[in-house]
Amino acid sequence: MNVLKLVCAALVLWLTGCATAPYTMDAAAVVDGGPGLTLQPTREMGSRPQSASRPLFFGSSVAHIPLTPMDLQTMTSRMVVSLAPPVDLWDRIRRGYAMPDLDSDLVHDREQWYTTRPDYIFRMTERSKKYLFHIVEELELRNMPTELALLPFIESAFNPQAVSGAKAAGMWQFMPATGKYFELKQNAFRDDRRDVLASTRAALDYLQKLYGMFGDWHLALAAYNWGEGSVGRAIAKNQRAGLAVGYMDLNMPMETRFYVPKLQAVKNIVSNPTAFNSKLPLIENHPYFQTVTIHRDIDVTLAAKLAEVPLDDFKALNPSINRPVIMAAGTPQVLLPWDNAEVFQSNLESYGGGRLASWTVWVAPTTMRPADAAKRVGMSEADFRSVNAIPPRVVIKAGSSLLVPRSNTMSQDVGVKVADNGQLSLAPEVVQKRTLVRAGRGETVATIARKYKVGADQVAQWNKVGMSASFKPGQQILLFLPNASQARKPTGTARAPAHRPAPRRAATSRPSRTRLAKR
Repeated sequence: MNVLKLVCAALVLWLTGCATAPYTMDAAAVVDGGPGLTLQPTREMGSRPQSASRPLFFGSSVAHIPLTPMDLQTMTSRMVVSLAPPVDLWDRIRRGYAMPDLDSDLVHDREQWYTTRPDYIFRMTERSKKYLFHIVEELELRNMPTELALLPFIESAFNPQAVSGAKAAGMWQFMPATGKYFELKQNAFRDDRRDVLASTRAALDYLQKLYGMFGDWHLALAAYNWGEGSVGRAIAKNQRAGLAVGYMDLNMPMETRFYVPKLQAVKNIVSNPTAFNSKLPLIENHPYFQTVTIHRDIDVTLAAKLAEVPLDDFKALNPSINRPVIMAAGTPQVLLPWDNAEVFQSNLESYGGGRLASWTVWVAPTTMRPADAAKRVGMSEADFRSVNAIPPRVVIKAGSSLLVPRSNTMSQDVGVKVADNGQLSLAPEVVQKRTLVRAGRGETVATIARKYKVGADQVAQWNKVGMSASFKPGQQILLFLPNASQARKPTGTARAPAHRPAPRRAATSRPSRTRLAKR
């Protein structure tokens, strides 16, 4: 047994010299009947981490089989082949395929569609270079099939700024409610459905949850697209009818029926690009970005400049930031290309240009029109609307958080409560119509205001009277009422202006038993 331990130890040293990336091996686990041989890559401090192939596991039964020199040589040769690092990230993804293949006419249809669009495939895969390594890393940490890293090709063509007609956003296309369920913040200053790290974490959490519910990756993907409730009901319907409940057996909407075939088609193209007239860009098997901590509020343009990164590339790595300033209290970290993180830190420490942020947050004290709010904060209405993404024909509701210029003397950053939870609440701008009503007996400014649901100060101002004024019976009173309110006749003695009465609804006959039965 001691001789065998020495042989295995020598084997470790020999493998270390052969492998491209360094590995650690517990040889005693094999010899003494432990859980098995585990090979894991090690990382050297200060260097860019290199990712190796997936860990190899050998059953503990090896310890109970007599090993001859020929056995050791055979095992060694197999291990050396398995330890060869991936050629690139595409190779690494192929090695981690773990979902059953789907072969159907729909798959062939999608293959044909992609084959006739090689430029589209190249642009889409080129866009994925910034994000794909991180997704593959997260999948492997969770022991999930690596072809799931290709799912954003189907969802958004790897565009983190993509928004669907149903308001799903980000490369993983989260709906607002689903995003909130998986703790993706959505406020006036950032949308974590677009965040590279947060949305990937949430998507993999969701996919794991769905796989736990259905025990089948194809059904889990169908539920990701269609909803777990819909898939569950479709399965129950087939079960009641005595039918099979596989992905291809369920009655699903056309979009969901094509969903897994699309992924399978992309998977086949990645497996053999040449066969499908496609070319994949080189994506090296190492991280594209790293996180950098932000301690103070800083303008997006300045952060990109200090990192010496083109502004578009900075925004592509930090797509959740939807305003021109990064608030440290709400977004304490940003992503930068691996080699630019140190450049950013160095330039930031030596920066002598004064303040880092030229914007701050102002909370609207009352409901007001955008023009009035812009005037109050010293901005033009056009600039105010643009920086806060305020559409036309709306009013800003009280309590809304809005971005406004930061004075040169202001040194305090935006607080956590506002930066992390600030919301912009808008309401449709109500068009008011000039209306004359006649006062009843004993009418006052206050009673008119209550009956027509307007402010007493407004009634007094419109009619050029005091707040405590009374009106004579039959006296005309000027009001500016919303169209919706004008249509409702107020209660009380004040009479609304004459209008054509609404036609009375015709009386309906009582339904017969036969009609009820049909219903």
